[in-house]
Amino acid sequence: MQNFAILSVNHQLAPVEVREKVAFAPSKLTSALKHLNDTNDVSACAILSTCNRSEVYAVVEGDNAEEILSDYLANTHNIARTELDPYLSYFEGSNAIEHICHVATGLDSLVLGEPQILGQLKSAYHTAKEAETLNKLLEKLFQHAFSTAKKVRTDTEIGSSPVSAAYCAVKLSEKIFADLSEQTVILIGAGEMIELCAQHLNQKGVRNMIVVNRTVKNAEKIASLYDAKAVSLKQFSSIVHQADIIISSTAASVPIIGKGLIETALKLRKHKPMFMLDLAIPRDIEPEVAQLNDVFLYTVDDLQQVVSENIDNRHREKTLAKEIIIGQNKKIDDWLVTLPNEKVVQSYQKNAYQIKDIAVEVALKKLENGGDSATIISQLADQLTNKLLHAPFGNIKQASAVQLNQCKNCIPKNKIKKS
Repeated sequence: MQNFAILSVNHQLAPVEVREKVAFAPSKLTSALKHLNDTNDVSACAILSTCNRSEVYAVVEGDNAEEILSDYLANTHNIARTELDPYLSYFEGSNAIEHICHVATGLDSLVLGEPQILGQLKSAYHTAKEAETLNKLLEKLFQHAFSTAKKVRTDTEIGSSPVSAAYCAVKLSEKIFADLSEQTVILIGAGEMIELCAQHLNQKGVRNMIVVNRTVKNAEKIASLYDAKAVSLKQFSSIVHQADIIISSTAASVPIIGKGLIETALKLRKHKPMFMLDLAIPRDIEPEVAQLNDVFLYTVDDLQQVVSENIDNRHREKTLAKEIIIGQNKKIDDWLVTLPNEKVVQSYQKNAYQIKDIAVEVALKKLENGGDSATIISQLADQLTNKLLHAPFGNIKQASAVQLNQCKNCIPKNKIKKS
């Protein structure tokens, strides 16, 4: 029997040093999907990989889905199962449906109700669709999650307060520098997180911002919105000493900022303090940078303190959001119950058309051999009627009283018009 299965490594159990080991690089995601989809008993799959979670969504045949997905995640990232197992969360069936809805609505996020996760989930869905690793069941699951998230956003205030990860990053900066407007900020990356950081910093009065990215054109798109400078990653080492604040969020597979580079920058700054926030998974900044005096290095996990201070009103909406999810999930549960019926109908229809094709082929040969057309057509009609009614008649004879009453409603009505 096919079933929904989700394997998750997320911020609730796994620290950043574990999450970065199981992150999927965007450039390798399609090949990773196809590899999983070719695995025995896996009929469909999708992968979500963000700074706070790596999750595998799949439709799996049989009872060993957890083992299949766990082995896949460990083998793909060359990690021993014994090292990974303590941080795995597994969901199947109705629990999987509930989990993806909690993810889509932001109820399972580090920042409760944050809206970015829905866009990330939609991106994971589109990547799987392009890789042709979705089937009808998994397509239905994602569409259900999207519609549920929309209803929660519409019917609750869970997303009303500005407590996105980017907002929290800026609030954390304010704990180090009382007046952000006087600081020079370097933003590394050109994704949604960096753009949101630039937006919040601009609202705090920061006027000296530099956006750094491997592709300068992408950096310019953000820089132009906030009167900031745009430079290439190659130029970063020559300007890093200017930064009072560095916020980094790239898709690099290895750290792009090392301890030696920051040591040199601190000397040029005469050891004026630097605040560094690494929002990337895998991390952009070597952990050893934290050993340096005059450096305040934080990761995405350190945002929890800021989150806790700004989340009270969203918690009041959490209960209502959960009630909406329960109501919405009943719809997909009802659909799943009727799914076997749909498969029976499809099978019956397929067989009926095969019977028709064979009967028509025989009739056409008789006509080609000069047979009487009226007789052949009558024989064709009788043959089709008898073959199509054979199985239903057998079932009716074995039906209970309740089933027999239902069968009476299925008796075909004569709607064919005589010419």
